[in-house]
Amino acid sequence: MTFSERLIDFNKEHRVISHLSFWLLLLLIQLSSSSYYNYDQVPFKNNLVGDGTNLLAQIPASYVLAYFIVPKFFYKQRYIEAFIYFIISSYIICVLSRFEVVYFEEPFYGKPRNFHETPAEILTDIPKLAYVYFFRIFSVAFIFTFLKLLKDQLLIQKRTLSLEKEKAETELKLLKTQLNPHFLFNTLNNIYSLSISNSPVTSASIGRLSEILDYILYRCNNLLVPIAGEIALLNNYIELEKLRYDKRLIINFNINIDHEIEIPPLIMLSVVENAFKHGASDDIGNPVINIDLTVIDHVFTFAVSNSYRPQPINDITENIGLPNLKQQLELIYPKNHTLVIERTESLFTVTLTIDLMIL
Repeated sequence: MTFSERLIDFNKEHRVISHLSFWLLLLLIQLSSSSYYNYDQVPFKNNLVGDGTNLLAQIPASYVLAYFIVPKFFYKQRYIEAFIYFIISSYIICVLSRFEVVYFEEPFYGKPRNFHETPAEILTDIPKLAYVYFFRIFSVAFIFTFLKLLKDQLLIQKRTLSLEKEKAETELKLLKTQLNPHFLFNTLNNIYSLSISNSPVTSASIGRLSEILDYILYRCNNLLVPIAGEIALLNNYIELEKLRYDKRLIINFNINIDHEIEIPPLIMLSVVENAFKHGASDDIGNPVINIDLTVIDHVFTFAVSNSYRPQPINDITENIGLPNLKQQLELIYPKNHTLVIERTESLFTVTLTIDLMIL
């Protein structure tokens, strides 16, 4: 968790304390500034009263602007109303602050009240209210509002990321339920046939199927998983699929990884499963499946090509895993991935590239 996230969580859980801490910190900063500029010419109690009463005007100005004008009018694009309420509230706060200075602060300093400045003059002395009081009061209000808007934006981003993660996890659970049932059915039949003939690969086949189910059901529940587990899953899947074919099926699986990375689970399995479905199972000749996996300089590339029986493009249907895969990639890597699907008369190729350095 970042420092900003900790601050936001603390503010959410201890709202009153966080607001009091902000204003206390601001008062200390103003006192420090006043003491620096006035040196020892002004007593500390005078600085405390002056800065304290100044803070009493800055607090309502900040809350009116941040919690009333901006959310109720500016956010709703009611700009004229927002401007009118801002002018009215600014005028009222500045006038009250001037009354406080004339009738409380200056007498506290021992200065005689300026009897020439009547309430009517205070109400109508716009230049003094603007240049002396407005900028002093609302400079803090603008900073306070900016911090609140920044906090709100961070909360929106955090909530959006949380929703996207939940959606991605939901899609992942859906993808886990979409492992081709024909694969399970055919694999079980093949293992049954092996057991009848007392084949020495029977136990190994059962072990591979058990590892696949264990991995899919229990070991890929996170949004990202180590690529080593995904490679082991592919190897087990390929070996079990080979049971359905004789030596006429050619599979080339090339791996070139310069460092360990984490990727979304099952994305490679979806592509390979699609290759077997539309390549090996539909091909009446000598089917070939080429799988190339590379990770170089944080760039993940996974290319799978399979031969298939020539047919009209309109008759080619994609496995349900590919559309699901596209949705997964859009959720997790919306701006740093490419998924290219190419068809020729006899070759179907899917190439997935992810730049893991781009957030």
